[in-house]
Amino acid sequence: MLMTKERRPTIRTLRGWAINVLQEAGAIHECEEHGWAKDRADPHARQRAVDLARRAPPNGVSAGEAVAEVRDVLESIGDTCPECPSDKA
Repeated sequence: MLMTKERRPTIRTLRGWAINVLQEAGAIHECEEHGWAKDRADPHARQRAVDLARRAPPNGVSAGEAVAEVRDVLESIGDTCPECPSDKA
């Protein structure tokens, strides 16, 4: 039986690529209710994302630029969804 590797979706921006890498590494996930990205606060997943960016940057982007974008995106994502009610009532 012929097995095919799942193709990655086409990413149009470097930021979109970085978000995809962070999701693949398990460093971020989406709020199930609202779709906002949330940081999992997993240092091992963060390191996996950086390693992925370093090893396989998108075409035309240096490894350093790819790693910097992954870190920038990660720093811009919080660990809570802005639309979910706060636990501090």
